[in-house]
Amino acid sequence: MTDILMPALSPTMEEGILAKWHVKVGDTVNAGDVIAEIETDKATMEVEAVDEGVVEAILIEAGTEGVKVNTPIARLAGEGGSAAPAPQKAPEAPKAEAPKAEAAPAPKAEAPKAAPVAASSGDRIKASPLARRLADINKLDLKAVKGSGPRGRIIKRDIDEALKSGTGKAGAASASTPAAEPRKAQSLEQLGIAPGSYDLVPLDGMRKVIARRLTDSFRDIPHFPLTVDIELDNLLAARAKINSALEAQGIKVSVNDIVIKAVAQALKQVPEANASFTPEGIALHHNADIAMAVAIDGGLITPIVRKAETKSLSQIAKETKDLAARARDRKLKPEEFQGGTFSVSNLGMFGIKQFASIINEPQGCILSVGAGEQRPVVRHGQLAVATVMTVTLTCDHRVVDGSIGAKYITALKSLLEDPIKLLA
Repeated sequence: MTDILMPALSPTMEEGILAKWHVKVGDTVNAGDVIAEIETDKATMEVEAVDEGVVEAILIEAGTEGVKVNTPIARLAGEGGSAAPAPQKAPEAPKAEAPKAEAAPAPKAEAPKAAPVAASSGDRIKASPLARRLADINKLDLKAVKGSGPRGRIIKRDIDEALKSGTGKAGAASASTPAAEPRKAQSLEQLGIAPGSYDLVPLDGMRKVIARRLTDSFRDIPHFPLTVDIELDNLLAARAKINSALEAQGIKVSVNDIVIKAVAQALKQVPEANASFTPEGIALHHNADIAMAVAIDGGLITPIVRKAETKSLSQIAKETKDLAARARDRKLKPEEFQGGTFSVSNLGMFGIKQFASIINEPQGCILSVGAGEQRPVVRHGQLAVATVMTVTLTCDHRVVDGSIGAKYITALKSLLEDPIKLLA
C-alpha cells in the first residue's frame, strides 16, 4: 500500500490546486499513466504514476485548492514502491523502497507520525538539494532544523519556517525571546471601508506568489531606472519589408520580436548587464535568455526565449507566438518559464507611454517598453515629426551600476534605431 503525495512541480512550489483526477477508486494504473492534473501558480501539468497498482482511495477531491506539497492525495494498493507520482519536474520527496515479501515476521508497532523528526542520522543530515542551498545562502545550521519531509527529510518549507523563527541562525534570539512579527495588513473595515460595499475575490496561488515575490524584490533589491526615447521609423520600415518577405511562410514579426532580438544582441555587446547577484559573487550569463511578460487570467507569466542572440527574427516570431498562446492556456512546462537572464515587459499595445517595472529576481535588469507614437523632434536645429518609443531599464544596483546601465541602453537604442545591425 502506497500513499501518492502532492508533487513539487518546481523548486518554488509550496502548494497547488488538484484540478482533475484521471482515475477513480478501483482503477488499475501502470507506471507512466497520467493520473491527475495539478495547477500551480504558473501552469497546469499532468502527473504520471511511478508504480503500478490499484487505486484504493482518493484522499483529495478534484478542485481542491491550497494542497500542500507532500500531502497524501491518493492511496495505491499493489506492488508500487514510490510514494510520489512523477511530474515533469522531480518532487522533493525521495523514492522509497517497497518492502519485499518474506516469511511473515512478528508484526511491529508503527511509529506515530504526529510530529516531524530530526533529519540527521549520525553525522549525515537528510535534506533536499534546494533546502541545502537555501540553508547555505542564509547561513543556517541544518542540525538545528527539524525536517517535515518523508523520514524526517528537511525540505524548503522547513527552511522557510526556520528563517521566520530564527532557528539555526547565528546569533538568533533565544526561545524565550519572541521574534519581531512582520507588519500585518489591516482589513478594509479597519481602514473605514463599510462591509458589503465591495466584492472580495479570493487570492489564487498565482496572485499569492506574485504578491510575495514582487514585494520581496521591490523591498530587498536596490534598483534604479534609466529612460531613453528611441526613434522607430527605420525599424517600422524594416519590419514591413521583413514581413513582406516572410508572408509566404505565414510568419509575422512584431515590434516586440525585434525588441527581444535587439535586447539579446545588446547583451552580447555589454555582457556586464547580462548578470545576476549571488551571495558568492556576480554571475555573468553565457547566453541571453529573454523572459517576456505575458498577461494571463489572474496575473502574468514570463515565458523565455532561450539563446535569443543566436536566433533569427523569424525564429523568434514563431517561438514568441507559440509561447504566448500556451502561456494563456497554462500549458507551459516549468523549464519554459523558470530562469531567464533578462526580462522585457511591453505595455505599448495598451497605449502606455512610459512605465518602470519591478525586477524579476534573480535577473539583473528588466526593460519596460512603451507605445510608439508620433512626436515632435529636433534635427539639425529644425523641428520634425518622428515615431518615438520610450523605454525604461530598471537595474539591480548590486550588479549593474549606472555606467553599465547607460552603456547597455545606449547599445540597445543604436540597434533599434538602425535595425540593419540586427541582421548583420
